[in-house]
Amino acid sequence: MSNFQLGLIIAGAVVLIVVVAHNAWTHHRNAPRRARPAEGHAPAPDDGTRHEPAFDGPPLGGQEGAELSGHAVDPRDALQLPVPPAERRGGLDALIDAIAPITAEQPVSGDAALAAMPTTRRAGSKPFSIEGWNEAARQWETPRPGQRYQLLQAGVQLANRTGALNEIEYSEFVMKTQQFADALNAAVDFPDMLHEVARGRELDQFASDHDAQLTFVLRARQAAWSPGYVQQNAARLGLVPGAMPGRMVLAAASAGLPPVLTLAYDAQAAMSDDPEQSALREVSLSLDVAQVTRGEQPFARLRDVAQELCEAMDGVLCDQNGMPLPAMAIDPIANDLEQLYDQLDARELSAGSALARRLFN
Repeated sequence: MSNFQLGLIIAGAVVLIVVVAHNAWTHHRNAPRRARPAEGHAPAPDDGTRHEPAFDGPPLGGQEGAELSGHAVDPRDALQLPVPPAERRGGLDALIDAIAPITAEQPVSGDAALAAMPTTRRAGSKPFSIEGWNEAARQWETPRPGQRYQLLQAGVQLANRTGALNEIEYSEFVMKTQQFADALNAAVDFPDMLHEVARGRELDQFASDHDAQLTFVLRARQAAWSPGYVQQNAARLGLVPGAMPGRMVLAAASAGLPPVLTLAYDAQAAMSDDPEQSALREVSLSLDVAQVTRGEQPFARLRDVAQELCEAMDGVLCDQNGMPLPAMAIDPIANDLEQLYDQLDARELSAGSALARRLFN
């Protein structure tokens, strides 16, 4: 074999090695990032380049940040917050319910009241419920076995996120309440339908004007993420798996309350046979403002979690349209949301209260 032929073979081998190495590097760079076996510090960008957090990109030209169905807010220091009015109880309330008093000729047992209850607890799309006055406890309650009630009341919600109470729904409420009263030999005093429907429309208008659901989108800057990688980084910030695939939540301070924040990603990726091979290019972080008390400082936590995830996962913070969200766009959202909290307080529908959770549902 001549020196020339040997040189060609060596050169070809070198080129092949370079191509294979380049392909392997490209595959590694573009493969979804996976969760690390052991907990530790969040992974750094694969290319070793230092990137600033996701609050980058040009100003949004009159756009005040993430998409928002209403208003939006970064809670101020707790000592500076206005004191909201005392929270109303969570049962039937004339503020958001049409209520019909029911008077029985003789005290009714809780067992009999439960047996006479309608089979469904809705009138159309509106929640419907019946309560009895517990004389010993001095409070209204859902009828209970072993108790006796002479005063009862039925109510239907005036509005929720499906819209205002309409005439058909009110008629269904009347029919169900009358059947319940007849079974107990009791009398019902129904409020005027047109008046209650008008109240429902007014309440629905207020709710529509003050309903805020805020969403930030985190997009991968370079390499995609696997579901496990997202879960691992979110778990470091206190998020836990939600009830549905592709969901993680930041729980409220009190058990049983709606989550403060919700992180969501492609449910199909979460349920795939090999989730670690699934590639996620974006995840969303959402805050349902009316469902969370301002004492939880939900917007401040939303902003902090979004920024920390962007830093840890080399992501870019965007609005729902995919436009980068600069820091200067965040403050106006915070100011709008603070005003919204005050308006809800003034209407005795403070964010996170039992009545607000019912109305904005």
